[in-house]
Amino acid sequence: MTLTRRSLGLSAVLALGLSATGLPSFALAQSPETVKFRYLASQGSVSPHELAYELGYYKDLGIEFENVGYAQGGPASLFALAAGSVDLGSAATSAVVNSIAGGNDFIAAYPSNGINDKVQSVFYVLEDSPIKSVADIAGKSIAVNTLGAHLDYTVREALHQAKLPQNAANLVVVPGPQLEQTLRSGQVDIAALGYWQATFEGLLKEHGGVRAIFDDTDVLGEIAGGFVVLRRDFIAAHPDAARNFVEQSTRAAEWSRQNPDEARKVLAGILEKRGENAELAKYWTGFGLREGAQAVPRDLDFWINVLEREGSLPKGKLKAADLLFQPNAEAKSN
Repeated sequence: MTLTRRSLGLSAVLALGLSATGLPSFALAQSPETVKFRYLASQGSVSPHELAYELGYYKDLGIEFENVGYAQGGPASLFALAAGSVDLGSAATSAVVNSIAGGNDFIAAYPSNGINDKVQSVFYVLEDSPIKSVADIAGKSIAVNTLGAHLDYTVREALHQAKLPQNAANLVVVPGPQLEQTLRSGQVDIAALGYWQATFEGLLKEHGGVRAIFDDTDVLGEIAGGFVVLRRDFIAAHPDAARNFVEQSTRAAEWSRQNPDEARKVLAGILEKRGENAELAKYWTGFGLREGAQAVPRDLDFWINVLEREGSLPKGKLKAADLLFQPNAEAKSN
């Protein structure tokens, strides 16, 4: 396992996609062509578009999916999107904004996950650890799945709110399946389990001997954690497919919110097909999205303001409305 120190100068790290309007209308646009969406999966979790595919929502809409591997984290997914090796990316909102600010012509298609009182990223220590709160994490090592994304920026913001230097903690990169082992073996002081890693978190808690010190809602409140993003040129080339992709993905997210037990069964099937542990599906807590998988301006504006405050984004350069997928506007322009 390679331990990597935080790099605060991440310029164009990339991100996820946001739903543009309120409840999805599901007015299906018929596509005259078959459009393939290549993507990278995330170990132990699924995205709403994967769920929509399993539910048959894309049937007869001319949309196909191809899983081309796994992403270590959102930034890797977005690098692949920028390089053209995938057609959709998925990453934390902070990474999405950073990526667009760095020159990538991406559109936030829909919010893939959110955080609330039931779906959260949680920072765990061993039960006998002297670490009790954010105030104690300065100088400590924290295992995260990747740098430049949600957990990284949550730690920075937590330290800022505690009036500590934003680089006071040492972040190290650990793949999701190894987080528990890394914490229990004492290689790190804290293990951060992202909201998208509830399957790994559930197993960690079941094994016992750990304690939560804070979660991301303590720092950020209820907010969309990340987005699925598309390239603007891809949307221009395939406007109907892009609209159908977003509408059916948000439809699936809403279905899972209303039918969590059934959604876990579908998730188990997806994990099994990938050769992963299907039993982990029982720990899945949901996507954490608002009704209808809606996005609100704060989902993006919060991170725009943070990046402006840090000096990594010129004030006024980006606005939430300019980053969101607007299917009606896209249709008019094509």
